[in-house]
Amino acid sequence: MAYLEWGDPTNPEVLICAHGLTRCARDFDNLARALCTRYRVVCPDMVGRGDSGWLADPVFYAVPQYVADMVTLIARLDVERVHWVGTSLGGLVGMALAAQKDSPVTKLALNEAGAVVAHASLERIGQYLGTDPRFPSIKAAEKVVRAVSAPFGPHTDAEWRFLTEVVLRKNPDGTWRFHYDPRIAVAYRGQIPEGDIVLWDTYDAIRCPTLLIRGAQSDLLSRETAEEMTRRGPQAKLVELPGIGHAPTLLHDDQIAIVREFLFS
Repeated sequence: MAYLEWGDPTNPEVLICAHGLTRCARDFDNLARALCTRYRVVCPDMVGRGDSGWLADPVFYAVPQYVADMVTLIARLDVERVHWVGTSLGGLVGMALAAQKDSPVTKLALNEAGAVVAHASLERIGQYLGTDPRFPSIKAAEKVVRAVSAPFGPHTDAEWRFLTEVVLRKNPDGTWRFHYDPRIAVAYRGQIPEGDIVLWDTYDAIRCPTLLIRGAQSDLLSRETAEEMTRRGPQAKLVELPGIGHAPTLLHDDQIAIVREFLFS
């Protein structure tokens, strides 16, 4: 498993930032720059994504494998406690880890990840996951990223180019592809239930301070679920972001400030 580090490598205050389903460690560049004076910021590429290896058997592309990998990462970092920021899948992994007895996670920021994952959003994501297209140029790939990721909300042209470039790799023939194992879709589609994914038992077991960031137009995390999360389990602090769906990118100063205020408090 590959990961990026920011800040003092001897700093015992560690922040782990975990990305979404098809994204990568580079998504947190801006957040890491902003927080690395306080933390040793560690941004992993989950297995099958970015610079990390691919699994021999795609059935293991699932939360239990990701949690096991993160336990190994924390052991490698040689720290007993970490703070966690997770977007979407990265948030679900953080929830599962934080729910464990004697968890190393002592603060948890969930970015568009909650106790109920809406079935409609799972189906939407499944429509494009694993299609493994080839692009003649970065510009062509960016058109697809802009379309698929429109729920991320408004971004500048430079930001869209960044969000595209970090998830691409060049093929020997000069074309471009998304740099994740397309077989992730095998496990993903096999795990979609007939209804919503319900994780209240996991969420209710969390004991650390928790922040929940929700895109006000999200099709994955309903307002009803988000509000219930403020009353149950760790009683998360809820912040809703207008004009955004699934999921806020945490590239912008106002979003970074929300995370910073929670982690530094």
